[in-house]
Amino acid sequence: MLTLLGLVCWMGMAQVRYQADLFPDIQKRTFNYADTLDLDFYDALRDNVENKPLVVLVHGGGFVAGQRDGSEEIELSTFLAQKGYAVASISYRLSRKGKSFGCDCPAQTKVGTYREAVEDLGKAIHYLTSYAKDFKVDPNRVILIGSSAGAETILNFIAMKNEYRFKEMTYPQAKIIGAVSLSGAVLDRDYLTAENAVPTLFFHGRLDDKVPLATAPHHSCQEKDEGYLMLDGPSEIIHRLRELNTSFALYVDPSGDHDWADLGYHFPTLISEFLYHTVLEGTPIQREEPISRPKP
Repeated sequence: MLTLLGLVCWMGMAQVRYQADLFPDIQKRTFNYADTLDLDFYDALRDNVENKPLVVLVHGGGFVAGQRDGSEEIELSTFLAQKGYAVASISYRLSRKGKSFGCDCPAQTKVGTYREAVEDLGKAIHYLTSYAKDFKVDPNRVILIGSSAGAETILNFIAMKNEYRFKEMTYPQAKIIGAVSLSGAVLDRDYLTAENAVPTLFFHGRLDDKVPLATAPHHSCQEKDEGYLMLDGPSEIIHRLRELNTSFALYVDPSGDHDWADLGYHFPTLISEFLYHTVLEGTPIQREEPISRPKP
């Protein structure tokens, strides 16, 4: 039987911000952050806390499709906002819409596409943190979540800032403190340093033939193909994070493929627990584990 003291303790634990669902009523507001690009901002109607961690969500779609307000993006944004986060799900330039992003797309064009998306993400963060008081967000606690093309975008944003093709861009005066990648990879893991590496949660399929788990060509292209471009996937990224003594968790489906760009959305509790314990509280973790497809 639960004692009064036990009940009070249990209620206190159940109401921990960023863990418990504290806010059932979430509002979604749309803002134009640059040119024709919009973002959807999610926060609680009756949350007066200032300086909330800001989560920026970048959808997938291979730079040819996808949307900030798809059902999965809405569900995850709402889920995190109910725990007290401020969440922005952004649009960005889909410069390959109606075109190929496969092996017939020149590697230089692919890198240019990555740069555009990184630039748009930077503009979104700059907009949100420039109005930090209005949005009640902390510019020094920004968390990035991305799926597929969006995951490549956030990982390149974090890692490639000092690479010659990216360093001329203007980056926002904000601090990234954590990331979640659903089927993502980076152009070069060696650009991760002690200054830019952050605790990162990865979901990936071992059989992904579009975005590699290890180091392999994008879309499994051959050297003779115009679109031959090597990427470093999560299993390579975590080697670098180990060297830098940075926290990570990598969940790999042994029989999974690129569908983990969507399936990762089905594990919101794993995501929120990583964000709370590892990113916000700083509990160190270096974990690599198998994961199975969610049950229908």
